[in-house]
Amino acid sequence: MNQKEMAVDPLLPEPVQATPKRGVLLAGLIVAMLFAALDGTIVGTAIPRIVGELGGLSLMSWLTTAYMLTSTTIVPIAGKLADLFGRRVVYVSGLVIFIVGSALCGAAQTMEGLIWFRALQGLGGGIMMPLALIVIGDMFTGKERAKWQGVFGAIFGLASVIGPQVGGWIVDAVNWRWVFYINLPVGIVATVLIFIGLQSKRTEGPVKLDIGGMITLIVGVVSLLLALSFGGKDYAWDSWQIISLLGVALVFLIVFVLIESRTEEPILPMHLFKNRIFTIINGLGFLMTLGMFGAITFIPFYMQGVLGVSATDSGTVMTPMMISMIITSMLSGQLVYKVGIKPMMLTGMAIIMGSFGLLMTLSLDSSQYLAMSYLVLMGLGMGLVMPNITLALQEAFSKEELGVVTSSSQFFRNMGGTFGVAILGSVLNHHSTQLLNEKLVPVFQKLPAQVQGMLAPMKEMINTDPQGLYSMLFSPEALKKLPTLLQQQMVPVLKTTLVDSLYYVFFYGLLFAALGFVLVFFLGKINLTQDRKTAP
Repeated sequence: MNQKEMAVDPLLPEPVQATPKRGVLLAGLIVAMLFAALDGTIVGTAIPRIVGELGGLSLMSWLTTAYMLTSTTIVPIAGKLADLFGRRVVYVSGLVIFIVGSALCGAAQTMEGLIWFRALQGLGGGIMMPLALIVIGDMFTGKERAKWQGVFGAIFGLASVIGPQVGGWIVDAVNWRWVFYINLPVGIVATVLIFIGLQSKRTEGPVKLDIGGMITLIVGVVSLLLALSFGGKDYAWDSWQIISLLGVALVFLIVFVLIESRTEEPILPMHLFKNRIFTIINGLGFLMTLGMFGAITFIPFYMQGVLGVSATDSGTVMTPMMISMIITSMLSGQLVYKVGIKPMMLTGMAIIMGSFGLLMTLSLDSSQYLAMSYLVLMGLGMGLVMPNITLALQEAFSKEELGVVTSSSQFFRNMGGTFGVAILGSVLNHHSTQLLNEKLVPVFQKLPAQVQGMLAPMKEMINTDPQGLYSMLFSPEALKKLPTLLQQQMVPVLKTTLVDSLYYVFFYGLLFAALGFVLVFFLGKINLTQDRKTAP
């Protein structure tokens, strides 16, 4: 697309190529953002093939967990390092780490090795994602910044839409290793473009690293994320493993706060939390992603378990939601300058609340397309809020703190998503256990003696792993192995209790969205600047 075309396209910001380097930098940012975001979605399609070749079925979840742990933990550290050492050295380092991690993942010969390499890849990804938004914040202010934040939000949404299809095509056409190898040529191109286009700037004078803050943050956040990831699934919430992890997290995060309050160059300055905009915006980001994952994580339970949609088709249900988010992300960059950040966020959160309210009405008789329409509504709301979270912080703080405040936004949203999966998963399990004991156990007691033997493990799952019991609804092959009488008696009850339990999941999602909506009312007016900053 040439400059003339860009200038007349109402969905894109005006051309910003004041110099050739600025155009090179923007191209590098787009390429880097796209391939980093794609990696989060294309790998999932390759996991069955990976397990088939390398084995290690019991370790499968670590392919996602390892990446999530490192990518989330490094975000605030990356933002601070970008402020201290300059954007280019940190961004390029993140790209190189990601490329090396991808190469090692593709060459892995064991599941254990692949998990460690995924952790390394996550370090690179956790540096890249916030740095792209930080650099955009450096390049523009006001109207232009709003437009480009919307564009980059749309790029992230696009990756979510095309990622599973790209991953499936790569796995089928070549093999699973190319899901990782594909990052090498694309990553090298992005690295070269960003290295050329991004000037090298850093703080003057000696750099003082907050080593104590880094160590305590890493230990505290990793322990907390592990507890949230394993609690209620691999281990009971009151088990010594989860209690120990939560205890370690609490101690180290308290020490982290004490260190940050006294050190000269803190990773996350505590004085930022005294700023109303910083606290409210990050609280909103946390609550929005916390509730949002109720829809994203558990809608497939409804689609597959209740409506009988295949796993492949269930995944495509999310596509309309992401497309609607892409549209409003780009439009919000145009509208926010006219109506303001606060009205835009209130509108977006109100739409998200409405979508959760509609999801609560889903029943055994609802159609796939009805559920998809509710998700489209949620996507519209997300697109109005998410780009403006970063924009609000960047407009409210000086350039010297841009890296810290931008990365904090990414960090709190990542944490909100992790908390959301854990909390709403526990809500689903709690109500499922209660309802299954009320409705399914009496059915079991009335069945003939010859099937009671196979019912014992199912009765245990009601109290320990109700989601595992629901997984039978996702597999027609597993159901066919059961006696016909047991199928006829059990399946209707499973579907009914699943719908009833999901009602509470979506209710809590609505509650979290409502808290975010109320929080926005306390947000002061944020003025969008109009002058253009010098490209970094």
